[in-house]
Amino acid sequence: MVNGSGHTSRSYYGRSELKLVLDELMETYAKALLYAIPFFMILLMTEILYGYFVKNQKYKVMDTVSSISSGFTNILKDSLGLGLILVTYPYLVEHLALTEIKTTWLVWFTAFIAIDFAGYWNHRLSHKVNFFWNQHVIHHSSEEFNLACALRQSISNLIGYFPLFLLPAALLGVPYKVIAILAPIHLFAQFWYHTQHIGKLGWLEYIIITPSQHRVHHAINPEYIDKNLGQILSIWDRIFGTFQEELKDVPPQYGVLKPAATWNPVLINFQHLWRIFKDAWRTNSYWDKLRIWFMPTGWRPSDVKTKYPIAIIEDVYCFNRYQTPSSKALNGYSIFQLFATLGFLLFLFYNYSNIEFNSLLLYGAFIFVGIYGYTTLMDRTKYAVWIELFRGFAGLIFIFLVNDWFGLNTYISAGSALIGLYFIITILGAIYFTYIENKELPIKISL
Repeated sequence: MVNGSGHTSRSYYGRSELKLVLDELMETYAKALLYAIPFFMILLMTEILYGYFVKNQKYKVMDTVSSISSGFTNILKDSLGLGLILVTYPYLVEHLALTEIKTTWLVWFTAFIAIDFAGYWNHRLSHKVNFFWNQHVIHHSSEEFNLACALRQSISNLIGYFPLFLLPAALLGVPYKVIAILAPIHLFAQFWYHTQHIGKLGWLEYIIITPSQHRVHHAINPEYIDKNLGQILSIWDRIFGTFQEELKDVPPQYGVLKPAATWNPVLINFQHLWRIFKDAWRTNSYWDKLRIWFMPTGWRPSDVKTKYPIAIIEDVYCFNRYQTPSSKALNGYSIFQLFATLGFLLFLFYNYSNIEFNSLLLYGAFIFVGIYGYTTLMDRTKYAVWIELFRGFAGLIFIFLVNDWFGLNTYISAGSALIGLYFIITILGAIYFTYIENKELPIKISL
């Protein structure tokens, strides 16, 4: 690395040092989430209450539970470090830096611009290429637009390539710790503009991404598709031709043109990938089997498109929004499961450094299967009861064998007993909503 005085100095990361760096980043991220999640929930509740009092509610129970649950799966994956990282930023900065910025404020400013620039192009790639759209479709899958839908984040991005977009920062020698601090802040700062309660913001519309601009981005109106891809600064959209103002006579309609039709965030995460795989398998063209992964989003081979048509929304102002047979009891139960999962996550982040890695994976599996189970129950899918019975009894057996719940008894003497009660409620809830409550409740169609 060439420093400001012209001397060369390099310090390479060995494998063990790199692992320590990544472990440190994951633990730091977990601690940040311990504070960020309650803050997000408070803002979300504030928007719900505001909508209630002004009689302009933008939330529906099932959609909201699904959105927040999706956020839980994402932060769980990221905090456990699941996935394959093609290249890390520390590696790039150690091997490619041409200089090293010494001025403190300039380092932070450069890092912010680099992250936002990288975010724009990563976002644009996700909207333009079939394979990469799969990792982003979850964020657009809600047919509502509110702070909760901001939490719909991917778990299908199992191959980490984002550091490649940070090459300019690496060439300038921006330290990895600066990137590590700014990256979650940059991500969290994208939360606030997912709202319909804030109008246009005057001169700020020329500088930052605003709620008005992001409503356009989430809309499926032909005028708005693939527009406003910026994350914090709006200058990239204006420079690269992807900016679109929100039009008074074109009210945004939200969702995706191929509706998810499920509350289960795990299924939504892999729906598009499964469609691509089936099309690649079914087409007779070997060239199409290969290129379908890298073609523009939504492209399908002509022979498959004709033989296996997929319904696409034609009239964005008149389509059936997804709803399932529900009741006040199921709504309440879903909210209970959501807050129980939130409690599990907060304890995980609070106790992160005290739990061994293998135990972290097991703990994460309980949460992951739980989210899959109760959101499948929300879909009124018949096999949901078996998932819920499995995790309920698995949880009880674990508590019986260990006589604790991942160290919870250290903080609360009756901690494992409370968790055991939760699993009993889960078992009873699965049975009740599958076999006792009327499964033939009418489906309400929302246009």
